Amino acid sequence: MKNLILPLSFLLLSCSGTGNYLKLIGKLDKNEISGIEYIEQSNEWLWAIEDSGNKNKIYGLDQEGKTQHSVTIKNAKNVDWEDLTSDEEGNLYIGDFGNNDNARKDLGIYKVKNSDLKKKKASAEYKVSFYYPEQQKFPPKRSKRFYDVESFFEYGDNFYLFTKNRSAGFDGSFNVYKVPNSKGRHKAELIASLTSCDNYRKCAITAADISPDGKTVVLLSGQKIWLLRDTLEKGFNQDMMQEFDLGHYSQKEGICFKDNNTLLIADEKHKNKKPSLYELKISDLKSGL
Repeated sequence: MKNLILPLSFLLLSCSGTGNYLKLIGKLDKNEISGIEYIEQSNEWLWAIEDSGNKNKIYGLDQEGKTQHSVTIKNAKNVDWEDLTSDEEGNLYIGDFGNNDNARKDLGIYKVKNSDLKKKKASAEYKVSFYYPEQQKFPPKRSKRFYDVESFFEYGDNFYLFTKNRSAGFDGSFNVYKVPNSKGRHKAELIASLTSCDNYRKCAITAADISPDGKTVVLLSGQKIWLLRDTLEKGFNQDMMQEFDLGHYSQKEGICFKDNNTLLIADEKHKNKKPSLYELKISDLKSGL
């Protein structure tokens, strides 16, 4: 397996520019990547999933964004897989919580052990099921559709989920929920309500991650990212959201930290434009290049 996928650090040496901050790394061979995660413990591989309508597989990507390895998760159906995260041991978690119509009652997160990522077939070690106590109707009326999620991360034995607002009259508001990382069915705890911006195309939250040092949370949309510092110590609040326009729009669906300063971003195919993998330096954002 060590020879299948080159270290991702090689990938970052050959880049071309796009937008104000993004560097193009390569073209993806999967059209509907919905989540990515970098795991240092798995030979610096980049892992990816696709969303609803696709297979119950996780994919290992090489330095050009091409699939070189896949793992079929035998006991997990891909209802709508939307994001990936990992814990300190390098175990991978699949967020099966896509909920476009706000009608699902089977929301869950699957744990895949790090040692199983080298296999061709594996079973999830357990499933974390959860529900939103604020939701009373399935679906709710169109002005109250706050229960889709495409973004999460794991930290301190908890998952932090960020909703994608699909309500009529989009105003950029979204909720932050906390769910314990333990087998069973749990009530999601609403811990914050925040606002991005009021353009759905540019501002709906599609992915999230936390830096390896646990100090920075990043949120992604089609054209913007938001950095939030020290949220897990001080709590999530609007004043922490630092917004950056990437100067580049696409259907961006995946983001992850490679290190405390380096982000990787994946988008989906759109018309004749192939999906791409990008690199972004936080230091470039802060300096304005």
